[in-house]
This record gives sequence, C-alpha cells and structure tokens, in this order.
Amino acid sequence: MTGTTPDLFDTHAHLHFPEFAADLDAVLGRAHAAGVRRMLTIGTEVESSRAAIALAERRPDVWAAVGVHPHDAGDVDDAALHEIERLAGEPRVVAIGEIGLDYFRDLSPRPAQADVFRRLLALAGRVGKPVLIHCRDAHADVLGILGEERLPRGGIMHCFSGDVEIARRCLDLGLTISLAGPVTYPNARALPAVARFVPVDRLVVETDCPFLPPQGYRGQRNEPAYLALTAARVAELRGEALPDLAARLTTNACALFGVA
Repeated sequence: MTGTTPDLFDTHAHLHFPEFAADLDAVLGRAHAAGVRRMLTIGTEVESSRAAIALAERRPDVWAAVGVHPHDAGDVDDAALHEIERLAGEPRVVAIGEIGLDYFRDLSPRPAQADVFRRLLALAGRVGKPVLIHCRDAHADVLGILGEERLPRGGIMHCFSGDVEIARRCLDLGLTISLAGPVTYPNARALPAVARFVPVDRLVVETDCPFLPPQGYRGQRNEPAYLALTAARVAELRGEALPDLAARLTTNACALFGVA
C-alpha cells in the first residue's frame, strides 16, 4: 500500500452475474485502482456457485463462496445440496454462502428456507468453512437457528441491517459484521451506531455488487471500486484514518477466509 490508498477486501460481491459480463476486466481494473485488491464472489444456487468458482479459478484476486440463497430454497433438492457440498471442496472456495432467511420478498416458503439454511450450516461444519448469512426481516429466526447450530469457523452477517442490540447478539454467536452501501445513506438509521459499536477485529465491508451502491451512485450498478466510499464512511463514523481501518478490515477478512 502506498500513500493513502486503502487496501480493501470486498467480502461479498456477485462478479459472475450477467450484469458484469460485458466489462468485467474494466470493473476489476477500477477496483484495483481504488485499492480493492481482493474480492469474494458469491454463489446463490448450484449454477451460480459453479460460475463463481470458474471466475475465481481465472483470477488470483478473486475467491469463491458456494451456497443457496433463501430465494432459491424452494427449488432445492437433495441432489442440489450434494452438488453444493462437492463444490465446497474446490480449492478456490473459502466460504459457504450466501445462505439464510428472507422474509421481505418471501420468494420461497419459510419452512423450506429454514430447512435449507440448517442443512447448509451443517455442511459448513463438515467442510470447516465460514458461513455468509443473508438476513432480511428475519433476525429473530436467523439468530434462533444460529443459536442452535454450531459455527466452528464462524462467519459473516452480510449486509448488516439491524441495530446495535442485534449486532451484539451476532457477535455473541461468533459472527463478524459486514457493512455495505446502506451505511452511507442519509436515512441509514441504526447503521452509524453499529459502525461505531462493533469491535474493529469483528468488522468487514462489502459491496454486494451489482446491488446496493453507496450514496452518490444509487440507481446505478454497484461495483467493487465503490467499496472505498463505504469504507471511508465507516472510518469517518469511527473517527479512524481510512488506510489504517482498511488494513485492519482486510486482515479480518483474510484471517476468516484463510487467504493471503
């Protein structure tokens, strides 16, 4: 790292999604120019998990996670879950995700969401990898399930949307908190307090690109380069220098995922 350029790890992206098919090389070039030198691209079902691995195998700065998003839980069968477990053993796969519950869109029946969530938490335990948790309007049930399941390698509450008390409960369960673009929004509500509250060794940042761009880019496609804006806002809220905070957040992510 030179000067004041941050050294950032985008812990949650979907770089293999169609939104990036036409200009991925340019997107990754802008990411590096902004100091985002490591990225994790996240599967949401079998095919996108395969695509995530394929991208990670081509790019030394990209790693992959495999899983089933709660939106897709209703379409999952045993064969699909067995395939996710097989994919989880690939060398470039460093996490299981994204998995969890989504009661906002409710695109899959809630019992199916819970069943798939539990089965993938168990898979993460078997393969010894951290989990990436999606939780939307479902904190009570997500935290309840996590309290009943073992998380031997921990994980991340991705795109955290709760308040300080929910953050405290996540930390008690061994999770790391990830802040995304919404922490930059004028109506961020509880997120600034969360950014100040979470211990620096339990915090990471993400884009969730192509979704949830930070303030100034809302309504546009999000991309990893914009992570610098989110990290700068978190640093401002915490009263810390951006390069110092960015280095610590990257250290946290590298340790969790077991990458250099």
